[in-house]
Amino acid sequence: MSDNATMKNTTIHDMTTGSPARLIMQFMIPMFLGNIFQQFYNIADSIIAGQFLGVRALAAIGSTGSLMFFVTGWLNGLSSGFAILVSQWFGAKEYERMRHYVAMSIYLSAGWAVLMTIGLGIANEPILRLMNYKASIMPDVKAYMGIIYAGLIVTAAYNALAAFLRALGDSKSPLYFLIISAVINVGLDVAFIIYGGMGVEGCAYATVIAQGISAVLCFIYIVKKFPILHLKKENFRFSLPACGKLMALGVPMALQFSITAIGTIIVQGAVNVYGEDYMAGFSAAAKIQNVICTVFVAFGATIATYVGQNWGAGKVDRVRQGVRCTQIMILAYSVIAMILVFFFSKYLTYLFISPSEMKVIEVSVLYFHTVFWCYPFLGSIFLYRNTLQGLGYGLVPMLGGVFELAARSAIVVLVAGKTSFAGVCLSDPAAWISALIPLIPYYIYVTRKWKKQGKIAM
Repeated sequence: MSDNATMKNTTIHDMTTGSPARLIMQFMIPMFLGNIFQQFYNIADSIIAGQFLGVRALAAIGSTGSLMFFVTGWLNGLSSGFAILVSQWFGAKEYERMRHYVAMSIYLSAGWAVLMTIGLGIANEPILRLMNYKASIMPDVKAYMGIIYAGLIVTAAYNALAAFLRALGDSKSPLYFLIISAVINVGLDVAFIIYGGMGVEGCAYATVIAQGISAVLCFIYIVKKFPILHLKKENFRFSLPACGKLMALGVPMALQFSITAIGTIIVQGAVNVYGEDYMAGFSAAAKIQNVICTVFVAFGATIATYVGQNWGAGKVDRVRQGVRCTQIMILAYSVIAMILVFFFSKYLTYLFISPSEMKVIEVSVLYFHTVFWCYPFLGSIFLYRNTLQGLGYGLVPMLGGVFELAARSAIVVLVAGKTSFAGVCLSDPAAWISALIPLIPYYIYVTRKWKKQGKIAM
């Protein structure tokens, strides 16, 4: 059976034809829900720890969010970068070359996962000390992260397999697998913590096991339903040029994620100085915001796939159309998110901690009232960063991350421990606005270059 024939029997979606707005929404919604359930791993850990183990456990697990973002962000950035090349070859209908790049991506993803497990396992405690963790919660945080590091191979496996499916336009299947594994994660959290008495280590084991299940389900689905991704022995023939191209796009994307994560780690270190109540409140706020902003992440991943396919197919006009309508949708959602967090953040915090913990709740609300106005800027970061990445430009998006890190670090240095907690919170708006400084001008430059070359009509 030919590749064109097998495509009719799968959930592959060609995004090079049809209404850009409709295609983007159809792809984005499953992506959004999938990201929600992927985040649910850490959120479920925080909720169950906070409700059954108390403020200290919430502070311990919740405060690892920035570090988790750094670790998983690197793997996610790599797989997303690799998938852009896969989507471009798919858009160009070069299926054999596409499969070769998938095989090389597997080599690279596995290699990075092993290196990170070893390196981070060794550096676990030194990193936590740099983040100003107090002796009272250090053992819990160290144990939790140590187990997470040991399970990075399954995290890398799921990210890579899901990225391949999304590169071919299938954003729904990874969602289904995440729903299943998220339910399993909650069940294991309850079993290990409430009935097994395992403490925070139980949360970590539940997360790793659930992620492993999602990776296995994804693999089985590809084997059974995606013949176009079935790899042959010759596809695995090592190619240094192919690996170089993958790394040239994957590493800048990974660095961009990691640079952003380093900034959040710096902020977390500053928050830790204020004590456990502030750590818990900030952690709860971060979890809520991550869920709310998942829509932005989903739009970003969607536009990267959309742009990658259309760029590979030579349909530059459709690239610009997709960016324009995505910008409108992001701005509309930003208004909704701003209203939600300004008026209802207190009640959302109740998910993580008892209403009696008034100080923790006050900290969470203060954070949202400080940053909510900047959500349109945050959403636009994902749009323009992922658009440029989908076009194959990796350096400028990484530069946006550098601007973000510089702004966030500057605010922390100026205000941490010298002003109120609200001063530290301002580091996020400063970072979001700064990240756009290189992104939007470069996108304008690229589109004007297209116009001069006669690729688009403006």
